[in-house]
Amino acid sequence: MSNDNFPPLKNDLIIRAAKGESVERVPIWIMRQAGRYLPEFREVRTQHSFFDLCQNPQLACDVTMMPINRFDLDAAIIFSDILVIPQALGMIVEMLPSKGPSFPAPLIVPADISKLNKDCDVKKELGYVMEAITLTRHTLQGKVPLIGFSGAPWTLMSYMIEGGGSPTQSKAKAWLYKYPEESHELLKILTNVIIDYLVEQVCAGAQLLQVFESHAGCLDHTLFVKFALPYIRVISKRVRDKLKERKQPCVPMIIFAKDGHYVLEELAQSHYEVVGIDWTIKPQQARRICGETMTLQGNLDPCALYANKDDLTKIARDMLQKFGHKNYIANLGHGIYPDMDPENVKHLVDQVHKISQEMIQKENGN
Repeated sequence: MSNDNFPPLKNDLIIRAAKGESVERVPIWIMRQAGRYLPEFREVRTQHSFFDLCQNPQLACDVTMMPINRFDLDAAIIFSDILVIPQALGMIVEMLPSKGPSFPAPLIVPADISKLNKDCDVKKELGYVMEAITLTRHTLQGKVPLIGFSGAPWTLMSYMIEGGGSPTQSKAKAWLYKYPEESHELLKILTNVIIDYLVEQVCAGAQLLQVFESHAGCLDHTLFVKFALPYIRVISKRVRDKLKERKQPCVPMIIFAKDGHYVLEELAQSHYEVVGIDWTIKPQQARRICGETMTLQGNLDPCALYANKDDLTKIARDMLQKFGHKNYIANLGHGIYPDMDPENVKHLVDQVHKISQEMIQKENGN
C-alpha cells in the first residue's frame, strides 16, 4: 500500500499539544493501549503468537485499531515491540507466557557483540513494521495521528545482556563498570539502528515518535549521563537531520524515561518536544524542572484505573489541575496493566476530555 496520499488528519490535538500550541481539550492516549486488558486482543492472541502479531502488517494494523474503535483516544500507536531491534540484529527473542520476553542466547561477554548483524538493513529486517504503519495510516482515515516508537539504547542493551526482564539489571550494569568501551560500542550499534528505524517509520507514515528508556530507574545519575543520555540526544538530532535530507516532515518526538525523575533537567535539554513522566514526580515539580514551554506527558499511576468511577473522575481532575491544559498530553505514567476494566479506561478518556474542555472554556470566559 502506498505511503502517498494519506487521508487528511481530522484530530491534530496531540500534535498541537506537542508543539506547544493551544488546544480545545487536553489530548490523551495510553501506553500499551492495544493490549491484554482488551477482550478482543485476548481473542486474537488465542490464534497468534505475540511476535506473529507484530510481524504481520494486517494483524498489527487490526490490533492497533482496537482501542481506537473502542475509545475516544487522540492518538494511535503502532502495535509492535521495542525488542524487534534485537531481532533485527540477529538475536532470538521469545515472548513466554507468564514470563515475558526471553533471549535464549543473551550477550554474555563483549566478544558476543561480534555475533550481531550490526550492519542490518532496517528496511529489510523491519519492513513489516513500516508496512503496518502505512496500512494503519490509511485505515485510520485521518481520525487521529499515528505514533511510531523505539526502545532507547540502554534499555535494549540491558534486555540483550540480561536475557529478559530483571529487577536490578545487574548483569547489564556490570558491563558498564567492567567493559565501558565495549558498552559504548554496543550502544553505538543500537543507536545507529534506532535512528534508521525511526526515520523509516516517519517515511512510512508515523506522525509522532516516542523513545522508551524503560530501564532508567536502574541507573544512577552518573551512569545515565555517561551511558544513556548521549545516545538519547544523538537520536533526536540525527533523526531530524536524516528526515530533512529525505525531505520528510520533522515530526514531534517524545522521550519517556521510566523512573527518570533524577535526570528530567537533562532530558528537557535533549531536543525532544515532549518529556514523558511517571507518577513518582509531582507535575508541578516537573514543570519547574523542565520549564513552562516544554510539553509534558503523563503521569497517572496505572493502578488509579482500579478506582471506582467517581474517584477516577476526581483523580483525573486533580491531574489536570496540577498539569494545566497548556503544553500537556494526558497519559498513564507507564503501560496499562492486563487486568484493567476497559470501562474504566473509557471513563478516564471521556473525563479528561470533558474536564479539560470545561477548564479551557472557563479560562476563555465562555
